This record gives sequence, C-alpha cells and structure tokens, in this order.
Amino acid sequence: MLRNSRTAGRPPAVLHPSVRVWLGSVAVLAALTVVALWVLYAGDSGPGAVDTRIRSAVDGAGPRWRHVALATDFLGEPVGAALLVAAAVTGCLALRRPRAAVLVVAGVGISVGATKLLKPVVARTIHGENLSFPSGHTAFLTAFALVVALVVTGRLGLGRPAGTALVLAAALVAGGAMGWAQVALDAHYPTDALGGWCTALAVVPATAWLVDRTADRRAEGKADRRAEGKADAGRRQGR
Repeated sequence: MLRNSRTAGRPPAVLHPSVRVWLGSVAVLAALTVVALWVLYAGDSGPGAVDTRIRSAVDGAGPRWRHVALATDFLGEPVGAALLVAAAVTGCLALRRPRAAVLVVAGVGISVGATKLLKPVVARTIHGENLSFPSGHTAFLTAFALVVALVVTGRLGLGRPAGTALVLAAALVAGGAMGWAQVALDAHYPTDALGGWCTALAVVPATAWLVDRTADRRAEGKADRRAEGKADAGRRQGR
C-alpha cells in the first residue's frame, strides 16, 4: 500500500520500460565505440581510409544537395537548435510532461557538452587547427530525435518491438542526415559524425534514467512527508 501511495499520480517515466534494457545496452556499446574511435584517431589531422572512401562518394553531390546540407546543418547551429529545443519543451509542457521537458534540455545539452569536452582531449583536427572529433552537430540532432522518440513511445504506450523500432529509426535518420550534411560540407570526417552519433546514444539513455531517478526520489519524499503529516494529525485527534 505504501508503494502504491508513492506511485499514484506520479508523472510517467521518460525512459519507457519497453525500451529501457535495450537502450541501456545500446548506450554501453555506443560509449565503447566512442572510446575505440578516440584511440584510433587521437591527434590525427587527416582522414582515415574509411573516411576517404565515404567522402569520395559524398563529394559527387550537386549544388541542390548542398542547399539541403546547409539547411540540415542549420538545425545544429545555435539559432536552429534553440528553435527546435524551444518547440519541443513547449510541446512537452502542453502535454503535461515535465520530465520530458527536462530531458529535452538536459539530453541535448549534455550530449553537445560531452563533444566539446572530448574534442580537445582527442585533439583530432580538420582544415588546420579546427578540432573535429566528435561532431557536435551530429550529437545534437541525434540526441534531439532520441528524446522526441522516447516521449512518443511513452505517450503512445508502445510495446518493446514498436518502441525499439521507433527509437532506433529516429536515431538513424537524424544522425544519418546530420552526419551526411557535415561530410558533404567538409566540416567533419565521417568518423567524426559516427563519434557524435554514438556520443548521443551513450548520453541520452543515461540522462533519461537520471531524470526519472531524481524525479521519483522527490515524489517519494513528498509522499512520505504527506503520510507522516496525516499520521501526526491522526495522533493529535486521538488525544
């Protein structure tokens, strides 16, 4: 009964149970991939063999595709990113999902912050002294798409197959689109984009778990205080 009183009326978790275990495993693999790429490309100032092959394929894009790449890149720029985050936060609050609103800000913020912290440590450069690994633009859009997919999964109550498919598709489409744009604009190496994608995959699930954990503890604390208050009132009346 105590557990039921604690959970009654609690806002829904942002890390839906249907995808929690799977996404946790993906986060671990993504973190290991970032570390592996870090070891491979630390201190480099040029593309690797994989980068060269991928860039040669992307270089054939015409001027129309360059406009598409620039439009996609704008979503990762300060103004574009702020507009996306503001719209998502507004939507979450309108749906009465305060945890989701917190995750939108924290998930994308920590993901991008992680790339900024990693860049000087990895010290991979492009076009001279421009730090390139991992791609912050790719991390941002991937993190944003992951958060939106998690909110939709919880809102619709999707089961494991549908929820997993939605989250995976969102990460692949958003990360792939921004990664392609960064390579097409020659702003990053392809493996930089992969590093940004994996950074978001590692950060967002951990951030979502932390948001849920913190909110649950606060809710339980309030429930305990209410129960203690009722008990004290009952004892006073009994006197």
